[in-house]
Amino acid sequence: MQRLNKFIASSGLCSRRSADDLIESGKVSVNGKIVTELGFQVGSKDKVSVSGKIIKPQKLDYYRFYKPAGYITTSDDEKGRKTIYDVIPPELKYLKPVGRLDKDSTGLIIMTNDGELVNQMTHPSVKVPKIYLVQINGKITPEDGEQMFNGIEIETDSGEKRTAYAEVFPVEIAAKSSTLRVTLYQGINRQIRKMFAKLGFEVVSLKRIQHATITIEGLKRGQIKPLKPKQIKELKIYLSKLEKDKECSK
Repeated sequence: MQRLNKFIASSGLCSRRSADDLIESGKVSVNGKIVTELGFQVGSKDKVSVSGKIIKPQKLDYYRFYKPAGYITTSDDEKGRKTIYDVIPPELKYLKPVGRLDKDSTGLIIMTNDGELVNQMTHPSVKVPKIYLVQINGKITPEDGEQMFNGIEIETDSGEKRTAYAEVFPVEIAAKSSTLRVTLYQGINRQIRKMFAKLGFEVVSLKRIQHATITIEGLKRGQIKPLKPKQIKELKIYLSKLEKDKECSK
């Protein structure tokens, strides 16, 4: 037996939080009867329907993908631009990206059909770290790094003003360029580029090298590989710890 919201999430339809909303709104039925109780338990022989459509648990798959430059992170584009699904093999197009990388950026994207995991890793209340290797066209100073750590106000795509934060660690500093390791805990579109622009720098290259416990190590550009069972286990343990830490800090 398992909770109804977990069963719905295991179908890949949505996260557990979204499943709770579906249950409370009366869109879920078990064996033909509408269920609105969040803690309701179901077994393997029960028939669960959402909005009249029967759902079943599916095999959950987890991959890591090295996104090349020039592709947007979406399944289709009204402007006709190339997407990551032009690179990913056709048989894996059921996978969804965990977060996004802009068209000019490269690097790691976790791909999965696990809606619960996607929600865990992208929900703004859970600060899941994303690490990038960034090259800029100038010599960064400790003061610049401190300013990024303390927060820089940037404009989002919707025109809203938000304070963006980043942890910056110098990898190689020269007179005309700087290579940096940048860690983000937010999910603002083009955040790193906008933050450096505020400081008068232009980003020359940007590559995500790690998301939570998963790294890009061993992947070639454009390549996609399944996560190993050990990697999946470590990732889920890490996310559970972040969730518990968030609850304890309330």
